[in-house]
Amino acid sequence: MEFNTKIKIVLKDDLEMWQKLNVTTFLMSGIAGTQNIIGQPYLDKDNAQYLPMSQQPVMIHSSSGERLNELLQKALTKDVVITIYTEELFNTYNDEDNRAMVAQFKTNELNLVGVGIRGKKNHVDKLLKGYDLHK
Repeated sequence: MEFNTKIKIVLKDDLEMWQKLNVTTFLMSGIAGTQNIIGQPYLDKDNAQYLPMSQQPVMIHSSSGERLNELLQKALTKDVVITIYTEELFNTYNDEDNRAMVAQFKTNELNLVGVGIRGKKNHVDKLLKGYDLHK
């Protein structure tokens, strides 16, 4: 299947493994919850039903914290949708507290550990040119 959009997640390169997985999950949930990319439920041969997943591949990149902030500033000027995860969210435990925490910081003050982006292929590719794939 050919897609005219791309989804990319960029993680701060010095996170612990559990943090990388946690951040990726939260960032992707923001994109999946608003972008109409979820497919149909899965059925196995015994007819047990499972939840649907994204129909579109997701690429994971890594970056320094400084480059994450640069990426966010550039992404805010493009026709893309963005999800963010900040360092402080590792210490909050619900959505209301998460939103309150982010609201305490100006855009250029955010302590980013992850950014998720979805948009037209060429926009996303230009934004992430030179970013390494996560290893």
